[in-house]
Amino acid sequence: MDPITLSVLVFIFAVVLLLVFSAIKIVNQYERLLIFTLGRTSESEVKGPGWVVLIPFVQRGVRVDLREQFIEVPSQTNITRDNAPINIDFLIYWRIVEPYKSVVEVQNFNGALQNIATTTLRAVIGDILLDDVLSKREQINEVLRTKMDEVTERWGGKVTTVEIREIVPPRDVQDAMNRQLSAERTRRAVIIESEGARQSAINVAEGQKQSEILKAEGDRQAAILRAQGFSEALQQIFSAAKGIDQKTMALQYLEALKALGASPSTKFIIPTEFTSLVGPVAGFVQRGMADAGAGGTSSR
Repeated sequence: MDPITLSVLVFIFAVVLLLVFSAIKIVNQYERLLIFTLGRTSESEVKGPGWVVLIPFVQRGVRVDLREQFIEVPSQTNITRDNAPINIDFLIYWRIVEPYKSVVEVQNFNGALQNIATTTLRAVIGDILLDDVLSKREQINEVLRTKMDEVTERWGGKVTTVEIREIVPPRDVQDAMNRQLSAERTRRAVIIESEGARQSAINVAEGQKQSEILKAEGDRQAAILRAQGFSEALQQIFSAAKGIDQKTMALQYLEALKALGASPSTKFIIPTEFTSLVGPVAGFVQRGMADAGAGGTSSR
């Protein structure tokens, strides 16, 4: 075989090998391949995953990624319902659910979605007051997602999540918010301090109340004990008085008279009971003298 023929055969083999490799496509798990045959396609021409064989020069394939992706929308200046300018940037998470529409119905899905996000954000913020924009971020996220999903549905896409990342209000609004925050903190501090003072006063009053109660209880117990001691003393005196007879009382009065006689005083106070005791004492003396006289007569 001459060299020219060999070269031609090698060239033909290389071309055939190249055509075979170009005709065989490997589609990954997260991809789909939309096949165009002479420029035409349909929803049934979505292939994958796995091996897909194309007819060279007749068919071509367009890969579509089915994984969830995100778009970062840069900061946009929007006007609120009360004519306040505000800067907002956010993220959009989306994925392709219909590969046929994402290729046939729109030229650049990412660019179209970003433009729709910008115009939708301005329309939504224009219907909301500034205070609501600052306080209702979750509601705004949901409204944006719903409106963009309605538009991207015809392109075969699905907006899964919208997250507002940063909201920058005007400078004067920021200053007013800082003053409001400072006033709120001051108010809370005053309330907490007054609550502490009130609780402290309550605790002091409660302590004084308990102290007074304990003091009154102690005085009552002391009075009860004194009354009991006085009662016991009276009972002992009464018990002792019951054992004293009339003679003993007369002797006690005589001792008292003896003490009065020894006193240098010229005035004496004699109790009225003394007259009632003189008679018995005189009787005792007379009986004693009679007994002594009788004893002397009998001895004679």
